[in-house]
Amino acid sequence: MPFELRGKYFEELPIGTEFNTPARTVTESDVISFAGLTGDYNPLHTDREFAAKTPFGERIAHGLVSLAFVNGLLDKIGIIEGTAQAFLGLDWRFKKPVMFGDTIAATLKVIEARKTSRPGSGIVKFAVTVTNQRNEEVSGGNLDMMMAVKDS
Repeated sequence: MPFELRGKYFEELPIGTEFNTPARTVTESDVISFAGLTGDYNPLHTDREFAAKTPFGERIAHGLVSLAFVNGLLDKIGIIEGTAQAFLGLDWRFKKPVMFGDTIAATLKVIEARKTSRPGSGIVKFAVTVTNQRNEEVSGGNLDMMMAVKDS
């Protein structure tokens, strides 16, 4: 049986449509792996003794770790699987630290949608809110995607 894509087409993403991702816990291993992958060994993320003396009192995850996890959580819900044509950009703010052991999830809401002059493509802007297990907003912003148009 062939693999069936779950992605949403432009027409299936009207303004106001909302999606909730599953949650994911941020581990020490995630942060250390990210440091190794990117070369960002800032002691705020990797040095327990240094981080204990900061206003946070302990190590925190890189902001980009949580942003990368949003991408993975978005993939888990399948709405861009096979229908996303391009990631166009984002406007993002980090509001609270993500601590080791925090569990984050995202809510996405379509806030703009327009067809492009390119046949078969539309631009969808999602407002994204990332919360932790205490329902505190830790980051968020807007994510712009080029999506396939079903009936072009």
